[in-house]
Amino acid sequence: MSLTLYRLEGCPFCEFVVDKLDELELDFESVWVEGLHSRRNEVKRVSGQRGVPVLIDESYGVTMAESAQIIEFLEKNYGEERNSASS
Repeated sequence: MSLTLYRLEGCPFCEFVVDKLDELELDFESVWVEGLHSRRNEVKRVSGQRGVPVLIDESYGVTMAESAQIIEFLEKNYGEERNSASS
């Protein structure tokens, strides 16, 4: 599994995603981005937009933005999977 999270220091929406990743005990790589939207070229290159957070999940072949959408994806794909494995 390879998860990469593009995030900005002090971004509460990024922290919501980090909290969920930690809660699910998922390893991930953080890529810290520039504060100025105009300098977030790497985020634009991987996701087509400059906002954060952006999660890339190579296992599922997904790149997504918006913290609520990312959290829902993580819960659906990793929360239930982990819960099923421990039953």
